[in-house]
Amino acid sequence: MTKKMMTVVAALGLTISVSGSVHATQLITNGGFETLTNGSGQMGYNTEATGWYTEGYNFVFTQPADTVGASGLYGNLKLWGPGTGSANGLTSSPTGGNYVGADAAFSVGAINQNVSGLIAGHTYALSFDWAAAQQSGYDGDTTEQWVVGLGGDTQSTAIESLASHDFSGWKHETFNFTATSGSEVLSFLAHGTPDGVPPFALLDGVSMTDVSAVPEPSSLAAMFAGVLGLGAIVRRRRSKKSAA
Repeated sequence: MTKKMMTVVAALGLTISVSGSVHATQLITNGGFETLTNGSGQMGYNTEATGWYTEGYNFVFTQPADTVGASGLYGNLKLWGPGTGSANGLTSSPTGGNYVGADAAFSVGAINQNVSGLIAGHTYALSFDWAAAQQSGYDGDTTEQWVVGLGGDTQSTAIESLASHDFSGWKHETFNFTATSGSEVLSFLAHGTPDGVPPFALLDGVSMTDVSAVPEPSSLAAMFAGVLGLGAIVRRRRSKKSAA
């Protein structure tokens, strides 16, 4: 094998190795809240979502939140929506299936997960879907947001202001966090106002991947161009030898 051919083979091997890292490992367990111990209900009271823990007044809805709702410490809870008499466009999350509803002003407590497999100094992209809503049976304007933490760092979504009985629609959010150790606590804490007209923050589709190990698209393009160029050089050399 010629030196040029060896160079091409080595470059191809490097490309395959790097392109494989683009498929980053998913670090979140049960990010869609699909795996539960006892179906819909209040987390930490009558059901648990695998991988998550909380002491707040937080629910997992497995059925439409405006028709079936979910039961907890104080009975069945529903959100304003078509099923409860408000044409506010309440829908399930973009990914479908289960989602969390957290009271943002009463017995507030974070929804947590211990995330391991991190690398200190690496940047991680945390993505999730969220929305703002209101518990049915109550009236008044509300505000909702999520405060998200990883280790000692916190970031917040925008504050969503709703008219009475309204629904914000689902939004997709991505925050970048830098890990400081191999294992850190991820937390979602609902903040809202006012108390007594329950503002609810909704959450689904939580995912987190290491973006430090993923090369930029421009870098990949340059790498592929270089490999193709080396391949062309080898082919031309072969053609010259054959002609001779």
